[in-house]
Amino acid sequence: GPLLSGATAYVTLEPCSHHGQTPPCAEALVEAGIARAVIAIDDPDPRVGGQGIEGLRRAGIETVIGVRADEAAEVALGFLTRVRRGRPMVTLKLATSLDGRIALSSNESRWITGPAARAHGHALRATHDAIGVGIGTALADDPRLDCRLPGLEHRSPVRIVFDARARLPAAGVLAGTARQRRTIVLTAASESTASHLRDAGVEILPVPASTGGIDPVAALAALGGIGLTRLLVEGGGRLAASLLAADLVDRIAWYRAPFAIGGDGVPGIGALALASMVEARAFVRTGLQPVGADALETYARNA
Repeated sequence: GPLLSGATAYVTLEPCSHHGQTPPCAEALVEAGIARAVIAIDDPDPRVGGQGIEGLRRAGIETVIGVRADEAAEVALGFLTRVRRGRPMVTLKLATSLDGRIALSSNESRWITGPAARAHGHALRATHDAIGVGIGTALADDPRLDCRLPGLEHRSPVRIVFDARARLPAAGVLAGTARQRRTIVLTAASESTASHLRDAGVEILPVPASTGGIDPVAALAALGGIGLTRLLVEGGGRLAASLLAADLVDRIAWYRAPFAIGGDGVPGIGALALASMVEARAFVRTGLQPVGADALETYARNA
């Protein structure tokens, strides 16, 4: 309304200058009559690429660029990663014992972390577009992969299964509820092999196979291609290792319980077959906090 005339607009990302699901934001700001725009970061989308800022300046609006840019880039990391790299930003979530195990040798895994850490993990789900697991985890746990915090159920992410041979059963929880909640299977299987999933309402994204599973680079490119920007990967160890080996992990959220399981337990990260220490992917620790009886360590890609 008229109160916007002469106002300052604070914007985390450069206002868009193209018609998408909505008209251009830059035009809306001009029409509102603002006098000044403080913009944290420019938009790398080639449809924008500075044109939004230029449009504001042509209209006589004072523009300031780069205020708190690092914080804005973190907020927009999913979008920026999809535009720049063609894939979603990937957060690897691990819930392990002190020695990095996710299950006993018998595959018993409930519960390693306590209720506070599990609730915190559900809140993490609500901040991502999609949640992904490997087929081994899907078969072993038959998970729901939703957000079960009161008031945040509607923030449950799209469910993704990395399933090279389309082994996900139609009678399981994921496929059985696919018509109620969007569920996608990334697979190298033929259409006929995956037909039981398509018939159940599961979306099939064909991607090539690699040694022992799905090609992770092609899989994430396919997810970026359908507009997903933030992927939370929750298991298992082989999927975590394949993403780390391909340098596709941007953030790590590691929930660690205060006990050891031992070397016969199931590792949270599978074999990486490193020939030397210099091949190991390095991350920067960004946080350490208690969560109930457990601890949460967070890491970011070492740029």
